[in-house]
Amino acid sequence: MMKAKRIVVKVGTSTLTYDSGRLNIRRIDHLCKVLSDLQNSGREVILVSSGAIGVGVGKLGLKQRPKETRKKQAVAAVGQCELMFVYDKLFGEYNRTVAQILLTRDVVEHDHSKQNVVNTFEALMEMGIIPVVNENDTVAIDELDGQNFGDNDTLSAIVADIVEADLLVILTDIDGLYEEDPRKNPDAKRIPVVRHIDGHIREIAGGSGSNRGTGGMSTKITAAVVATEAGIDCCVINGENPELLYDLLEGREIGTRFVAKKKG
Repeated sequence: MMKAKRIVVKVGTSTLTYDSGRLNIRRIDHLCKVLSDLQNSGREVILVSSGAIGVGVGKLGLKQRPKETRKKQAVAAVGQCELMFVYDKLFGEYNRTVAQILLTRDVVEHDHSKQNVVNTFEALMEMGIIPVVNENDTVAIDELDGQNFGDNDTLSAIVADIVEADLLVILTDIDGLYEEDPRKNPDAKRIPVVRHIDGHIREIAGGSGSNRGTGGMSTKITAAVVATEAGIDCCVINGENPELLYDLLEGREIGTRFVAKKKG
């Protein structure tokens, strides 16, 4: 990981927002500062960001996420605009330019369109631009079979695969994978390294995440499977303090590392 040059960082809604759904500006600013610094150091950074629907809920002053699909799409459209405005402003404070990439599963499953996506990523990184990736929530819905990724954890692993990243880091609201739910058992032990993802690992990963997002530890396990099968290390760490990325890339034991399978 210390040698990782191309890094995909995924950040979830629970890390980006307060319980109210409003953006946690201080944390986002901190994240943008760290990622800009990593880019300055010579690494290539791709940010996969959730939050469009969550931010839209906060922006519109809604009490909860809408349940009707068309309203979810509308809220996502509002939230994505707000989210990119904030990223553009805060990354700009550190002299970094960002670009928005919205994806759907059908785009990356067809060779021609997938190659176009890869070409765009490569061009952006050659120009020193940080891609900010999200699922296109205004068109990718659960009812359209095969058109959605389902969650941005999976999306981040697919992005890491297609850009041939060296490392995938998933920022979440706990310190990694635990033997038991640390919210229920404060004495639960964190698992620092997972070399093989089996039924037991999936079982202890549990279910869904916060009420502001769609993911949980189980979706991070799914993402880790995709990444490690592609030969990419995947680390799940706490996103509350983005500076932990420095510790991780300096070789310290942070969060849970899912070890990549050797190719060939």
